Amino acid sequence: MTSNKSSLEPPGLSPEGTDGRTEPGELPEPPKHSRRTILTAVGAFALLGTATTVLGGSLLNPPSSTEDGNFSGETLEFLIPLASGGGTDTWARFIGTELTNYVPGRPGFAPVNEAGGEGILGTNRFARSAKTDGTEILVGTASTVVPWVLGRSAVKYSFEDLKPVVVNGTGGVIYARAEAGVAGVQDLINRDTPLEFGGISATGLDITTLVAFDLLEADVTSTFGFEGRGPVNLALQRGEIDLDYQTTSAYASAVAGIVKEGKAVVLMSFGQLNEAGDVIRDPNFPDVPTVAEAYETLHGKKPSGEKYEAYKTLLGLTYTYQKGLWVPQETPENAYELLRQSSEKLGTDTGFQEKASKVLGGYPLVADTGMADRVRDAYKVSGSVRSYVTGLLADKYNIHVE
Repeated sequence: MTSNKSSLEPPGLSPEGTDGRTEPGELPEPPKHSRRTILTAVGAFALLGTATTVLGGSLLNPPSSTEDGNFSGETLEFLIPLASGGGTDTWARFIGTELTNYVPGRPGFAPVNEAGGEGILGTNRFARSAKTDGTEILVGTASTVVPWVLGRSAVKYSFEDLKPVVVNGTGGVIYARAEAGVAGVQDLINRDTPLEFGGISATGLDITTLVAFDLLEADVTSTFGFEGRGPVNLALQRGEIDLDYQTTSAYASAVAGIVKEGKAVVLMSFGQLNEAGDVIRDPNFPDVPTVAEAYETLHGKKPSGEKYEAYKTLLGLTYTYQKGLWVPQETPENAYELLRQSSEKLGTDTGFQEKASKVLGGYPLVADTGMADRVRDAYKVSGSVRSYVTGLLADKYNIHVE
C-alpha cells in the first residue's frame, strides 16, 4: 500500500512513540543530544568568549591588512582637493608615484581630484568618510589650511583630527617696483603716498603677506582679484602696482631678471620656521633679510606680541609646512609608521632629491621621527591669532569671514 507521508518530512526525525510514527498534523520532536555533545558546544562558546575578551574583540574585528608591515595588494588613494594641472596636483602625483616604490609591498597609486570650494569640499569629504587603514591619504596645502585658520563656516574638517605623514615647504620674497621710489625696506613707512600691493585673494595665501605688512606698519593699500601671481608680476612691470611676492619656484623666471635690470628691488624673504619655532633665513635666499629682520631695521627692536605670533603661525602653515600628506587620527600606528618611515627613506634618497629639485623647489621632504610633533605644534592656532586675523580682514579690507 502506498504511504501518505509527506515528501517534505525530514528523514530520521520520527518521534519516539509507541509505534514510531508521526500522526497527521504533528511536528516532529527535535533529536535528543548526548551529554558529551552539550558539554562540547558549551565549551566551544566559552572558548570563543574568552578569546574575544583577551584579544579585545579581534576575532570579530580583525586588524587591518596594512598593519602587518606590508601594503602588498593595496592601493594608496591620494585625495587631491583641487583641480588637476595645478602646483598641488603636480606635487601630489609626483610624490605618490615615487612613494609607492618605497612602501613595502609596492602598493598601487590612485590620485583622485575632488575640486570645489577652494579645496574645502574634497577635504570635508575626506574628514567625513576616509578609510582609517592608511590607504586613503589627504593632500593638504595652504589653500585648505587658510580657510580652517579663518574658521569659515563651510569648513567641516580640522587638521587637529589628522596625522601628518610627510611635509614639504616652500619660501618666497616680497619685492617692489623701483620706479615707485623704493630702494629698501625703509621706504615702506612714512610715505606721502601708500604703495599698492597686488593680490589674488585676501583669504588665501596672500594673508601671510598682509599680516607681514601690518606687523611692519607699512604704508600699503591692496588691490585683489588677479588670477595668479603671474598677472600680478606683469602688472608690477607695467607700473599698475608697486608690491608683489613670488614663491621660490617662480623667483628665477619672474623676479631675478627684473631685479638684475634694476626694475625691481627684493625687500625681504618670508623666512622659515626652525625646530624651535623661530624665524630664520630661507636657505634659498641666504642673503635676503627676513620679515622679522626687516621689522628690527624699521623699528629698532625685535618683533613681539600678537601680530608677530600671528605672522609666525601663518609662516609655518603657509610656507614652512605648506604641503603635506595626512591620514585620519584613527589610523593604526603600525600602518601610519610604515607610511612615515617610507616617506623618510624617500626624502633622504639622493637620487630622489636630484629628480625632485624642481618639483620641491629646493625644500626637503620631511618625515623624521620628530616631524609630527613639530607640525602638531605649528598647527595649534590660538583663539587670539584667529581673532586678530579675522579682525584685520574686517577692519582694513572690509572682508568678513562667513
